[in-house]
Amino acid sequence: MITTVLTTNYNFSAYMIYLPIVISLTVLVSLFLFKNSKTFMIDIFHQKKDIAMATNSLFKIGFCLLNIGFALCIIEFFQIETVERLVVALSKKIGGFSFISD
Repeated sequence: MITTVLTTNYNFSAYMIYLPIVISLTVLVSLFLFKNSKTFMIDIFHQKKDIAMATNSLFKIGFCLLNIGFALCIIEFFQIETVERLVVALSKKIGGFSFISD
C-alpha cells in the first residue's frame, strides 16, 4: 500500500505576499521619481513643458514595466516548508529586488 505524506507548503503564500509588495513598491517609487523630476525635465527641454511632461510620463511607464518585469523574472521560490523559511525567502527576494531595481 502506498502512503502519501502531506506537508504544508508556503510557496503560494510567498507569491501572494511578494507580488503586491513589489508592485506597490515599484509604483510608489515611479510616482516619487515622476513628481520630483518635473523641474529637471523642463530644464532639459528648455522650458517646453508639454514635451518635458510627455517624456517624463514615458519614463514613468518604462520604469514600471521594466521593474515589474524584473520582479516577475526573479519570482521563483523553492519548497518553503516553514514560516521561518517563508520570512527569510521573502526578505531575500524583496530586499534583492529593492536593492537591484529601485
